[in-house]
Amino acid sequence: MMLRRALMGAACAFALAPLPSHAQDWPSRPIRMIVPFAAGGTTDLIGRLVGTEMSKRLGQPIVVDNRAGAGGNIGADACAKAAPDGYTICMGTISSHAINASIYPRIPFDNLKDFAPVALLGSQPNMLVVSNSVQARSVPELIALMKQRPGQINYGSSGVGTSIHLAGELFTQVTGTEAVHVPYRSSGQIMTDILAGTLPMAFDNFSSGWPHAKEGRVRPLGVGSLQRVPQAPDVPTIAETLPGFESVSWHGLFAPAAVPRPVVERLNREALAALGTPEVRARFDELGITPGTMAPDAFGSFVAEQTQRWGEVARRAKISVE
Repeated sequence: MMLRRALMGAACAFALAPLPSHAQDWPSRPIRMIVPFAAGGTTDLIGRLVGTEMSKRLGQPIVVDNRAGAGGNIGADACAKAAPDGYTICMGTISSHAINASIYPRIPFDNLKDFAPVALLGSQPNMLVVSNSVQARSVPELIALMKQRPGQINYGSSGVGTSIHLAGELFTQVTGTEAVHVPYRSSGQIMTDILAGTLPMAFDNFSSGWPHAKEGRVRPLGVGSLQRVPQAPDVPTIAETLPGFESVSWHGLFAPAAVPRPVVERLNREALAALGTPEVRARFDELGITPGTMAPDAFGSFVAEQTQRWGEVARRAKISVE
């Protein structure tokens, strides 16, 4: 009986024990948000937009620190190796926190073990577009054209190993076609050549490709989401032709792996609250970005699934970046 009482007392004491002081008092100073890409891009825009709203709720500034390079690996590594005190967080994408694990042979961090997933902030489909000079006016017509001319049609992307590169690889793998990948440095360069008719086709993020498609400068054949995009209801999904085809870019918030769980949960609550503000929703709607709704554990499972899925596509395509 005495042992039983002692055990019950210990259990109650543990349950009522206060949080560690650094978690209980957090945040008491500014928070650094590492963005592993250059200023001005979509990841930077989302980080700053959401970070501004989060800082209002947290009562501390969130200061953006752009650490671009190596496809996001430099900034992600800095985040993974930061002190796990909740004062360094980072943006991550389908590239930095899923695809890169399979295409960089000497990546300096483990994307699944070295981070605490906080929240999926937003996602947007990749969109298949062709030059107006291309005869195909639908996905089935494009597939037929590619089969008539195996290995003779080029498609562009914003770099080796990017989500839009792997979208193109997935498309050829699923359709049994051949095409030549042409890497560019930016989405803008891709569109310049598609507009000029020197590049036949490409996948692009919806936010950057749709403005050109809406004006009729390029022809949109399909979006990579499983449902049509509200901003472009007349553009079919690629899955309407190729059931199950999905290619969606995403942006999320991460912290170093050992950050206290109460801090991770607070960050998640404030991030989701920020996504619900009129300012963020209006901007996301303009860009065709769907706000995230996941809790930390669900987001972690999502990242693991994405790592496996796109890793298989990269391995089949034998993609490697030194």
